[in-house]
Amino acid sequence: MEFLPTALILFLVLDPFGNAPVFHAVLSRLPESRRRRVLVREMLIAYAILLTFLLGGESLMHLLGLKVGTIGITGGLILFIIALGMVFPTKSVISEEPDDEPFIVPLAVPLIAGPSALALLLLVSSRHPGFHIPSLLALTGAWAATFVVLLFLPWLIGLLRTKGTRAIERLMGLILIILSVQMFLDGLDAWMAK
Repeated sequence: MEFLPTALILFLVLDPFGNAPVFHAVLSRLPESRRRRVLVREMLIAYAILLTFLLGGESLMHLLGLKVGTIGITGGLILFIIALGMVFPTKSVISEEPDDEPFIVPLAVPLIAGPSALALLLLVSSRHPGFHIPSLLALTGAWAATFVVLLFLPWLIGLLRTKGTRAIERLMGLILIILSVQMFLDGLDAWMAK
């Protein structure tokens, strides 16, 4: 995977527009003075988790005895399921109880560093072993773009309104379905070649 396609797929998987309503619901329960700090903290935690999977993914795959084809097929299936949820949304499985300030769950994990993003990073890591600068830049770029979208969330929700954010999420979901099928087929090719 090259830089731009990897960054685009990661951005679609991180799904800032689809996650915007949940982020807004969770953060709006906090005092206004804490919202930005909590968002920054959660995004940094998510980035650390994503980076760990990118840099340590190859070692984790060897430890678990996983092959590139297996990760491709699994990643494709997970992305497909996530994408279907984006196109045909149902009630969120994320709890929205008015508890204390969120810490790691649900904002950092699973909304940003979720199973589909982690599976994709394992696949990228297996294809580019060691410290691969384009993969690192792709992850950082996708994360930064997601962070910017979520940082300007109140303004964005006011501009797009609920229907606008739903339309963008569904469009991103359709693109992600195509990409997930391609990832599945690539994984199947890799699995059958060995």
